[in-house]
Amino acid sequence: MPISLRDLKGLHDADPARQPGAQMMATTLVMALRETRTARTNGLETLPDDRLALLRSAYAGAIAVMRDDNRPAKTPLQQRGWSLANRFDTHRDMILAFLHNLSIPFTNNAAEREVRPVKVKQRSGGCRRTLEGLADFAVIWSYLSTAAKHGLDHLDVLVELFTTGPWLPPDPAPC
Repeated sequence: MPISLRDLKGLHDADPARQPGAQMMATTLVMALRETRTARTNGLETLPDDRLALLRSAYAGAIAVMRDDNRPAKTPLQQRGWSLANRFDTHRDMILAFLHNLSIPFTNNAAEREVRPVKVKQRSGGCRRTLEGLADFAVIWSYLSTAAKHGLDHLDVLVELFTTGPWLPPDPAPC
């Protein structure tokens, strides 16, 4: 159940005067993103303890304000806000994992980008609407995506595939 800044923006935009907690949470998350980027740029492996404590405190405060904004959760907007606050609380460790391990990305956009072409091709019709067609597309897309992650051009890899044989990624280093 992913939670996004888009959810917070939608909640806040629906009633800015009564949803300051949503804006507070969005600001906290963006501040956390900036802190982790700065730490990585400075070659740090972790955030300093004082910054980590500040961000965790701001996060907890934003949850509290979101709950206050939406108590007693009578309207659909309040119910949505209450639910969102609970999700931010329930999934706190997962959402803030990027603060404790700087190798974890802030978003899952890379994973979403990997899936998006499959869904677009599925809707476009043709042979990709069948399970077999989707499986064929997934194999080709996986091959091209892996090559791109290694800095290779899609066309170059396809030419190599049909002339000299498939490109294979290097073996990972043994542990």
